Amino acid sequence: MESIWITDVSPRDGLQNQPKLLSTGDKLALIGLLVAAGLRRVEVTSFVSPKAVPQMADAADLLSAVIGQYPQLQPTVLVPNLKGLERACLAGAGEISVVLAATETMNRKNINQGLADATRNCQDTVRAAKAMGMRTRAYLAVAFDCPFEGATPVPTLMALAQQMLVAQVDEIVIADTIGSATPGRVRDCLRLLGMAIPMNQLAMHFHDTRGLATANAWAALEAGVRRFDASTGGLGGCPFAPGAAGNLATEDLVLMAQGSGFQTNIDLGGLLDVIEFAQSKIDRPLGGRSHSWLALQKLKGDLEARLLFPG
Repeated sequence: MESIWITDVSPRDGLQNQPKLLSTGDKLALIGLLVAAGLRRVEVTSFVSPKAVPQMADAADLLSAVIGQYPQLQPTVLVPNLKGLERACLAGAGEISVVLAATETMNRKNINQGLADATRNCQDTVRAAKAMGMRTRAYLAVAFDCPFEGATPVPTLMALAQQMLVAQVDEIVIADTIGSATPGRVRDCLRLLGMAIPMNQLAMHFHDTRGLATANAWAALEAGVRRFDASTGGLGGCPFAPGAAGNLATEDLVLMAQGSGFQTNIDLGGLLDVIEFAQSKIDRPLGGRSHSWLALQKLKGDLEARLLFPG
């Protein structure tokens, strides 16, 4: 059975824009539940300015605690620049991600840099991380559409991806930041990207703004992608897409993949425990499109439920 690899981003991308601040202990408990559900790669935090993103102010303490308590986990963290990388290194990071928006305007709105300067910043950060012995990921944000400039041309993505490969990045994450992708566009994009980038170095990061995240993930699977970001319960959202439903839900991706013959080694019942805990902490309901059905199946305990939730 062929496997897919999922990085759960709920502790970072999922929580960063939540108005209610969680304690370090609550975040650590959330990550522990993800580990118990079978996740082995989790984006645990980001080393951004605490003033800009108060939710991530405890990044160093949280990462150190995660490394100490969950040795089976491969934690990854987001860093915005060399200063963030230095902080992450001191906290013990072994894998970092950088974010490069694919358009001039998005970079200026997000980090007050133009595209050329943002690209150099990401390249410099990746090179420095590699020199420290870290694994690296590079997000290409607004990969399908920019809220300010419209559709992102695939040749632009290809050029940016190749520049990150020159910096020896390990993984390139194609990010549908505002959730505007469709399966046909995903297929066409990956057909072209696959000509320039090894498919085993590509990952996909979808948002479910228009209800198509799982369908888009299937299109990526058919194109040969085997690495995905997802967020349990669909926790998250993009501040540039008002009303966005959040990230592709990990439970939706796992249910779709396992039902289609792929192995994930992730327990759906454990993901339901994560959702229950997370929504109790942020004081609002969570859950992907399959959540209600999965919860009902687990409650019923019938044959189909035993296949979904073994043991």
